[in-house]
Amino acid sequence: MDHGDGKTLATGSRLTDGIAARWFQALYETPLLLSGILDARGTVLDANRQSIEGCGLVRERILGRPFWEGGWWSPDPELSAQVRCWCEQTVRTGVPLRTVSRYHLADGTRRMVDLAIFPVTDDAGAVAYLAATGSDITDALVTQRARDERAAVQTEALHRVAETREREFRRVQEAERRAEARLHQLVTVALALLSAESVEDLTSIVVDRSMPVLGADGGAVVVRESDGGLRVVVSGRFGERTRAAYRSLPPDSPLPACHTARTGDPVLLPTRAAGLAFTPGMADVYAATRRDAWAFLPLRVGARLLGSLAVSWREEREFSSDELTMLEAFAAQCAQALDRIQHLSAQRESALAAQRLSETLQRSLLTQPPTPDSLDIAVRYQPAAHEAQVGGDWYDAFVTSTGATMLVVGDVTGHDQIAVAAMGQIRNVLRGLAYDSDGGPAALLGRLDRALRGLRVGALASAVLARVEPAVTVDGRDVRRLCWSNAGHPPPLLRRPDGTVEVLTSRGLMLGVQPGVGRTEQVLDVPEGSTLLLYTDGLVERRDITLDEGIDRLAGLFGAVGAGHPEQVCDAVLAAVPVDHEDDIALLVVRCCP
Repeated sequence: MDHGDGKTLATGSRLTDGIAARWFQALYETPLLLSGILDARGTVLDANRQSIEGCGLVRERILGRPFWEGGWWSPDPELSAQVRCWCEQTVRTGVPLRTVSRYHLADGTRRMVDLAIFPVTDDAGAVAYLAATGSDITDALVTQRARDERAAVQTEALHRVAETREREFRRVQEAERRAEARLHQLVTVALALLSAESVEDLTSIVVDRSMPVLGADGGAVVVRESDGGLRVVVSGRFGERTRAAYRSLPPDSPLPACHTARTGDPVLLPTRAAGLAFTPGMADVYAATRRDAWAFLPLRVGARLLGSLAVSWREEREFSSDELTMLEAFAAQCAQALDRIQHLSAQRESALAAQRLSETLQRSLLTQPPTPDSLDIAVRYQPAAHEAQVGGDWYDAFVTSTGATMLVVGDVTGHDQIAVAAMGQIRNVLRGLAYDSDGGPAALLGRLDRALRGLRVGALASAVLARVEPAVTVDGRDVRRLCWSNAGHPPPLLRRPDGTVEVLTSRGLMLGVQPGVGRTEQVLDVPEGSTLLLYTDGLVERRDITLDEGIDRLAGLFGAVGAGHPEQVCDAVLAAVPVDHEDDIALLVVRCCP
């Protein structure tokens, strides 16, 4: 970059002394800023033209004299003393000071300045100079004052307008309050309907709680049943005998509630005469309910007719248009709530049937364990507390063709019938691979992983596979060789005869993640009297603790109860599980008997 003086300044380099001096001089002499330099005693060493000549002052009377004695402040002794205090404070504290102050021009005109006094320190950190700068803000303050005055005038005008509107509002306030009360009651009923889970709830909310809106005295909800019959839920404002008498009506009943539920036509009976003219059967209704005026409205959602809403009054009446509008609104809310209740009921029944089917299928696959010589085996399966939650947890125990006992506990990801089906496939494939094989658990899990990929069983599962060999005598005592491999599953627990519990940790990928990956296995000699516990994560996972904490708790419990028979151990372990546990639990306990 060429600056015209024959010198070139590269981009990013520092300014030359000459340029820096000119730049400082231009900033210092700007007409937008009053600027001066003082020594530590407050003596004015220099000031720009705007601050002296621009204020009509004489430079010779400013330079070399204390800052507070300059013509800006000296016409007002109190102001001059204040400026002196500001300078001394800045020197003493070393903290910059900024304030708004009045000042004077040479002709005595008073102005306002945004004043700042900055300390400048030497190499030792002591304040050596003061830099005083100021911006004249008189015009801005005047403008702001004018704006404030205009705003005050506008505010007063608005206040008068508001008072006028308030008087107008008061003339209609009472009518609006009544309408608001009705609307509030309607909203309250609509919100309450969200909690209704049965037709009885719906009747209590819509009929009993909404009656004050219309001044009505009772009613009923008539529901069309899937078998063609009509179910009547009568308001609690009527006696039990009345509710029992009209609990169920034939679809061809001539009563107006049934007529509306059957045809979708509303019926208004403002008098007894109108009701008896509609059907003589209304005589019994009048006698049982002691209500002389009735309104029957259809409960309809789209093209579906769900039933009817009946509302009654003690005395005969004429229905106004507002009342009919409100009745129609109640009927629409009731219909929406009834439709939701029926859908939820159907969904619950469907989910319960699916859950029962899945659980039956799962239990049919979880067969009783074998009873090999000198091994006591007990198993348990406990579904999740939530009815719709059926998972792919499984256990299995069987004796191979070589006499070894294979133990497995696993968990297929998911909580649905697909997970149950995948569990059955994985369990059966593993049985087929392991029965006539003398391979170790790691090799079998590897073969199982490859087989699942080849058979296109698209599921992820965790599992622990253990092989228990028949007992042999070593150094005069019977021991069994235990070999196990883990595929991403919680570790088994081994309780020795002395009550100590060992967590059989091992690591490996879940089945279905990376078929063909190398797997490891561990081998341990287990003395007679030991108990082995295999389980799924539903036994140890809780929202309020980590998985490791859950395993530690289980190990402590197992150490206390593990000396009993495996059946007793299973019962004791499951007894400690919260009633509302969120996952299935599969449990397998094996005890090596002498």
